[in-house]
Amino acid sequence: MSVLRPLLNTYLRLTEKRFLKNAKGPEALRRSIETKARLLFHGPLSMRLQPGALAGREAVWISPRKGPEPQVTLLYFHGGGYVFGSPQTHAAMVSSLAKRAGVGAVLPRYPLAPEHPFPAAFDHALAAYRACREQGGQVIIGGDSAGGGLALALLGHLLARGEPLPEAVFAFSPLTDLTFSGMSIRENAEAEVVLPAERAQDMVQMYLNGEDPMTPSASPLFADFTGGPPVWITAGDTEILLGDSRRIVDRMQAQGVDVTYVEEVDLPHVWPLFHNILPEARSTLNSLAAWIGVQAGTRAGTR
Repeated sequence: MSVLRPLLNTYLRLTEKRFLKNAKGPEALRRSIETKARLLFHGPLSMRLQPGALAGREAVWISPRKGPEPQVTLLYFHGGGYVFGSPQTHAAMVSSLAKRAGVGAVLPRYPLAPEHPFPAAFDHALAAYRACREQGGQVIIGGDSAGGGLALALLGHLLARGEPLPEAVFAFSPLTDLTFSGMSIRENAEAEVVLPAERAQDMVQMYLNGEDPMTPSASPLFADFTGGPPVWITAGDTEILLGDSRRIVDRMQAQGVDVTYVEEVDLPHVWPLFHNILPEARSTLNSLAAWIGVQAGTRAGTR
């Protein structure tokens, strides 16, 4: 582990976790993460970020500034508890991953709660995936935290409906169970350096708006993934969402899915966001890029 890991963990515990615990409403959360992302997260200059649209809503498209147009697209759903976050807050990390994997990417601006409760985010995720498919080429779905849950929920829905599947799916620290029945939500409440466990139900109430939390399109832990494509998931052993990853991996493996699960020691929630400063974040992106290259049949590098 790098010497920066404990420093980052301490910083996040004293600042981000405290802020998330005490933030007054969605607007405060949104302003904060947008500002921090502009200051802290920077993608490679060799990648172009272009505002555009996907399935009738805003999106950020990522592609190399030079060379041929990639034939593989990462459809990436940002995290933020379905309440905050945007394509702009996660574009730097995704562009770094896309460069390493030699692919393109698109981050849709899906509708956020409480203004747009469930199933608005899921419905747009499905529309975005169908739109990507219509454009041709290979599609790999990914996401982090709530966005990781959205990616996995989308996969479950596609399997249940018999629709064309993505080549692969990946998720950083996904939120897969909105019933919060896993042990880690309690056992890791103190060790977690980013997410305050006591705010989990607030997020669920804003997002679900009274809907059943066991609905597979809200909580993919309860979906059937039989016949699914390869899946890659990572989580940290001190996260409150650790159980969400462990249990959905167990479920997928029992259903015959080819799952690669990487559990890291004492890294913060969605640590690849900190790729500019954290060696472990860059290592994770390198490993995932290589995996994406295998699934898509491309040459993934570690540039």
